[in-house]
Amino acid sequence: MLSSQYHRVKTCDDVQNMDAKILKKKCSRSTDSWNLEVSTIAKNTFNPIRALVDQMKLTPNPEKSMIALSIGDPTVFGNLKPADNVVQAIVDSVKSEKWNGYLPSIGAESARDAVAQYARRENAPLTAKDVILTSGASGALDICITALANPGDNILVPKPGFSLYKTLADSLGIQVRHYNLLPDKGWEVDTNHLISLLDERTAAIVLCNPSNPCGSVYSKKHLETVLGVCEEFKLPVIADEIYADFTFPDQTFHSMASVNQNIPILSCGGLTKRWLIPGWRMGWICINDTQNKFPELRKGLVALSQRILGPNSVTQGALECILMNTPQEFYDSTCQTVARHAKILYDIFLECPGLKPVMPQGAMYMMVGINLSSFPDYKNEVEFTENLVTEQSVFCLPASCFQYPGYFRVVLTVPENKLLEAGNRIRQFCYDHFSKERNGKSS
Repeated sequence: MLSSQYHRVKTCDDVQNMDAKILKKKCSRSTDSWNLEVSTIAKNTFNPIRALVDQMKLTPNPEKSMIALSIGDPTVFGNLKPADNVVQAIVDSVKSEKWNGYLPSIGAESARDAVAQYARRENAPLTAKDVILTSGASGALDICITALANPGDNILVPKPGFSLYKTLADSLGIQVRHYNLLPDKGWEVDTNHLISLLDERTAAIVLCNPSNPCGSVYSKKHLETVLGVCEEFKLPVIADEIYADFTFPDQTFHSMASVNQNIPILSCGGLTKRWLIPGWRMGWICINDTQNKFPELRKGLVALSQRILGPNSVTQGALECILMNTPQEFYDSTCQTVARHAKILYDIFLECPGLKPVMPQGAMYMMVGINLSSFPDYKNEVEFTENLVTEQSVFCLPASCFQYPGYFRVVLTVPENKLLEAGNRIRQFCYDHFSKERNGKSS
């Protein structure tokens, strides 16, 4: 009995060894050493902001507290808080214990219906079937770009523009072409330049309104012009509208879908900015295709949403209350605060020799031009901002991150006292390094 069992075990080992030897002969892969390579997608994934900032030499002045005007997160300093009903909604969602499990990959129907009711506009009807929930607006952009373009295709994105467009496209083997925005015209689209970039492999155009990093808000007339180009060339639009309705008191937001109903428009939005809760990771895609020009698009978007098991379920449970019950006074207060901060910094920058600020109209940012010939100590805006940190402990983001050298971007959600302090330090830095000789003045 024992010898028979021993014989069977030994025979089993022999068979396993034999199978391994046969497999090794058939397989061309070397088993003598590990030869692992990262995927092409991973190799092609590159975040310009992180890469540039990580390479910068940032050594703050130890005698001055650091003030970062670089981070597009409205929660960093704690001065801008979500509305009470928003906080209570998430608490109620957790306590209900109804939102702890998996939900459909496109999101719960009640949550999608809430987005449809919130986002619909005159001439742009939406129902729950037109909405896909995503992990933040960045998740929405990822799905839209992947759905519309194949490797070797190209998409058109704004310059300056949010760096994630290029990060996502490059990783998928999709070429990015940058169309110019015009700072002297409030960062409007240079439509002639945009048209010059089009070819038979252009799959989509990305438009961002209100804009990161520019803070611009497009008029209805300008949107009609740009979307008219898209209609003429039969191109779908990815509308980055994460800052929808985040406009200063004298400005009006016009959704792209309400302006032109003749082209498919995928509008990407979310809770991140307007409700001051970026970490709750709730975004959405609103499919605006009333004439059904792109019948396969919905199927593709749904299929891509199934690559993961959907966005945060607890936030979905709170979504209806957040969208329907947040008081208008909360939105108005946030926009008024940011508008006031923009005016404060704009006025200070106007007094800074060698700087040219562009007054924003919404969102949370301002772009500031640098006349580098007036600052001979620095060959580019990266060196300028590095030394601003070294001397004044103020960090502004170099606009090379947005494919727009010669500018820097500031965030306007910083507490007012810190904003004033930062502005005064930047002004002092400019006076310290401004070259009068380079500007035709005697010293």
